[in-house]
Amino acid sequence: MSLAPPIAKRIPHPFEKHGRTFVDEYAWLQNKDDPEVIAYLEAENAYARAAMQHLAPLQERIYQELRGRIQEEDSSAPERRGEFLYYWRMEPGQQYRQFCRKQGSLVAPEELLLDENALAEGHAYCRVDLFEPSPDHTLLAYAVDTTGAYVYDLYVKDLRTGEVVDGPIPRVAWSVAWANDSRTLFYTVFDDAHRAYRLFRHTVGDDPAHDVLVYHEPDDAYTVEIERTRSGAFLLMTLQSHSTTEVHYLPADRPTDEFRVVHPRQHWMEYYVEHHEDRFLIRTNEDAENFKLMEAPVADPAKANWRLVVPHREDTLLSSVMAFRSHLVLVERFDGLRRLRISDPDGVSNVRYVPFPEPTYTVSLYEGNHEYNTDELRFEYSSLVTPRSTVDYNVVTGEWTVRKQQVIPSGYDPTRYESRRLFATAPDGAQVPISLVFRKDDSAEGITLDGSRPLLLYAYGAYGASTDPGFNSDRLSLLDRGFVFAIAHVRGGSEMGRRWYEQGRLMHKKNTFTDFIACAEHLIAQGYTSPRRLAIRGRSAGGLLMGAVTNLRPDLFRAVVAEVPFTNVITAMLMPELPLTVVEWEQWGHPDDPQAFDYMLSYSPYENVTAQAYPAILAKAGLNDLQVPYWDPAKWVAKLRAHKTDDLPLLLLTNMQSGHSGHSGRYDRLREEAEVYAFIVDAVGAPWEPW
Repeated sequence: MSLAPPIAKRIPHPFEKHGRTFVDEYAWLQNKDDPEVIAYLEAENAYARAAMQHLAPLQERIYQELRGRIQEEDSSAPERRGEFLYYWRMEPGQQYRQFCRKQGSLVAPEELLLDENALAEGHAYCRVDLFEPSPDHTLLAYAVDTTGAYVYDLYVKDLRTGEVVDGPIPRVAWSVAWANDSRTLFYTVFDDAHRAYRLFRHTVGDDPAHDVLVYHEPDDAYTVEIERTRSGAFLLMTLQSHSTTEVHYLPADRPTDEFRVVHPRQHWMEYYVEHHEDRFLIRTNEDAENFKLMEAPVADPAKANWRLVVPHREDTLLSSVMAFRSHLVLVERFDGLRRLRISDPDGVSNVRYVPFPEPTYTVSLYEGNHEYNTDELRFEYSSLVTPRSTVDYNVVTGEWTVRKQQVIPSGYDPTRYESRRLFATAPDGAQVPISLVFRKDDSAEGITLDGSRPLLLYAYGAYGASTDPGFNSDRLSLLDRGFVFAIAHVRGGSEMGRRWYEQGRLMHKKNTFTDFIACAEHLIAQGYTSPRRLAIRGRSAGGLLMGAVTNLRPDLFRAVVAEVPFTNVITAMLMPELPLTVVEWEQWGHPDDPQAFDYMLSYSPYENVTAQAYPAILAKAGLNDLQVPYWDPAKWVAKLRAHKTDDLPLLLLTNMQSGHSGHSGRYDRLREEAEVYAFIVDAVGAPWEPW
């Protein structure tokens, strides 16, 4: 490598808090408009490329492996919405999706509704989201992001003529919903802090400048979301912070009426609403840490009229509720696994659970299931060794129909791999689950536990988001080089219930870090790996985890991949103008509280960098990232470079054309992943060639 590592200049930037003076020497990197900042990021990119130049053959080899496992000609399982079957497909060599539909059956002529490839022309990043046909299927509302910042332009297309009749409507946020007249469209927009704070009503064909402001949320801790119930009878506006919700409802047949509140916000009480016939179903955590299910009459859903349907259970988290005309589906989490509870509409009769063929698996209901009057429930099923299947499950007969199963064109034999579940003991005695998978060797146990295997340990551990043990064909490139892949289900997620989440945020956040360290130590003690063969990986809030544990136990890990890592906790929490900061005071703590400030200061990765030997580190950033600004990992790397005492690689790669999620094209994404895998393989001394 011919280039010397970039050394960021140090300019003292003092600030005061709680009577103390602090100095941030790299605050100057926060000015995106400063040419020196861009020059520094480009110098870091050049240095990282030079440092990994010797890995180019390995990167190319892994890229070809990854590409060989995807179907060049691919499509989603068609999903019924009314008379139509909607799906997307991808052609060989294309980076993006084509959105299509057929009327009546799969033998009907195909209608091409939207070509993401055409929308991506001239852009390094492109993502279509909020794909919503109108109730009468004559119009399509869709949103396009061409920067990676998750800020969308909204359009409406007439599917009869192919003409785009509305848009772009700028700065659209996470949600849109049609009224039943198929002419009125509700949408939310972002403020300057990337908070969905306003709800507008738009009439197709009218000038968006004249759209009606339906609601403005003045509290910076809350966001606004709009949705149409599965029944089609109501529009629901949910106002939500990280601890409190408030739901308003409007008959979808009367879009110009005013929304009415179900129950005014009550701090630290969450409730979520679903509609079924003459009642609302209400999932709430009031006096129910793991949530319970209530119901209330549509005619008057005030809290005084709520009635218990499914009580709170200490061992079961009620994650969500889906109402169909003839049955209810409760998504639950029990003993760390998601399960699907089916019942009659009353919620208590004819209760049964969807059976799954493996003891450890993941199942998802996030997409589809738009039809209300149906006996079929669609879900996606997989495990660490079983590729993804899209399944239609008949809730009456119990019959599985696999509509689509992931194909690995280059070949895959699941019998050559094994998954296991372990538990590590945290310092306070908590039992932390670990899911792992490996390719079997010739030993009687399928794996030789002598510490010689390389291992990649992944975790997230924030916002109550659970990391389920699902299949990823990319991962085979590591497993086939002898790696064990493991997921640490640390506190901060909800794998073991709501309390698991609460014990990993605010003044309990350090449990996330000590849980992760306990998992790493347990895997080493059990002989699955050794410190010199152990790599760790996390992104965003999982990147905070990477930074914190690397400061605490740098001796435990050989390599760290921190993607868009949130490492400047103090800096971010002191900047309410930043996207997401105010809403996240309920996640990390309010800096005006001296106790909370000191607690965050005690673990914030940036503030706790010290003069010590660190593992090999690859940090990744996105210039257009609004969730974790580019300067967050940039400042962290600059400080590490000034203080670390080792000579292991410290690399920063900033994608200058995208944001939080990196590349959007499927082939570009694979190249990005191959780059990460090559870094990990090299850092832990794993073989370049598969077994």
